[in-house]
Amino acid sequence: MNDQSASSSEGSSHDPEEAARGQSERERCELARSRDTVASYSTDDLVQIAGRERILNFIDSNPDALYRTCRDGHLTASGLVIDRAGERGLLTLHRKLERWLQLGGHVDGDGDLATAALREAIEESGIDSLEVDPRVVDVDVHSIPAHGDEPEHLHLDVRFLLRAPEGARIDASSESIELRWVAPHELDEIEVDQSVRRLFDLAFGPNR
Repeated sequence: MNDQSASSSEGSSHDPEEAARGQSERERCELARSRDTVASYSTDDLVQIAGRERILNFIDSNPDALYRTCRDGHLTASGLVIDRAGERGLLTLHRKLERWLQLGGHVDGDGDLATAALREAIEESGIDSLEVDPRVVDVDVHSIPAHGDEPEHLHLDVRFLLRAPEGARIDASSESIELRWVAPHELDEIEVDQSVRRLFDLAFGPNR
């Protein structure tokens, strides 16, 4: 889940018209719901504005944007889990990507992106009683490298902040090599990309 990057894969081989013909009413409603969530994201940052508009354009061009079957790319939802004291964020050393990232993943047709981020965070952290703030705090469009039969594709990630309960115990899923609570000043001790630092700034910075 790295910084926004240009890619020529959008619309390269996918057939949006065919996807639209097979779309059910429920799927159309979920897609519209996701679009409303992305459109609600208010920011003055020009890079973030460009990312928001890129995701909106992708949704408008790809009726199956919520599904992994959209081979050019698809929406994902993620979030930074913050401990109850508001001092540390939870990061995963992702098994496939071998990088420290916030928790999250595929939405698999769920247009309620905040709920999707919450579901993924619960699955990956083992913390059942997480709480999610439904407001979008960040977006990031990045390329995922080819893996096995899966070609290179885009993840259009919509991001949230989540809160863990007091005394939360973490239990890493098979997707993680390790889970770790990290304080902002400890980010330099592990290799994280700029988008993860951005989430920490949003969660712990002076304007939080």
